Amino acid sequence: MSEQVELTNPVDLSVGGVYGHIFRRVFHISMFMIPVIFFEFGESFSESIGYSLPEVVSMVILVAIFCEAIRLKFEFTIFGQREYEARQVSALAWGGFAIGMVLLLVPVKQYAYPLILSLSFGDPFMGEIRRMGVETREVIIYSIGFILAIWLICWYLFATPWWLALIFAPICVFAEMPRLRYIDDNATMLLIPLAGILILESFIGLM
Repeated sequence: MSEQVELTNPVDLSVGGVYGHIFRRVFHISMFMIPVIFFEFGESFSESIGYSLPEVVSMVILVAIFCEAIRLKFEFTIFGQREYEARQVSALAWGGFAIGMVLLLVPVKQYAYPLILSLSFGDPFMGEIRRMGVETREVIIYSIGFILAIWLICWYLFATPWWLALIFAPICVFAEMPRLRYIDDNATMLLIPLAGILILESFIGLM
């Protein structure tokens, strides 16, 4: 069996049809609120329940893994998921795990915001322009420009080093493109750039 999957119309495979697809996209975009909640309310919430913020993030990841294991055990999907996700780890679970790893490993606004916003906005952007029939070369060009803008906005708002935009906009785009059978692009689009940030982090303060 090939480890690559065929590129299909996501509406055709979504539980709930076009409405399920729209819900999935809206939910995906709403993930931009996760770093807002983490940085604005995370510390006070974690202190109120007697845990550190990293412990809370770890507990959320563990709960998500447990819930996904139960879902896979009974092979069911929820509104907005794809039919094939009944038998494999869902995009939602992969995305939640990857965001959790970002918040554990680079819990600063300069890195967490551009990484998570690239996923929450960039992935739907790429998916929708593909559905419009845009050729792969143009998808890459438009998406790099779109994610480059996200990183530059984070440079303005959160002091993310501006030159990281030139490196990570294309990395985020190419990390989304492999159609892997068992690892969703929600994971690759975050974990691959996250690895790059961790590799470069010791040099970032020097440049």
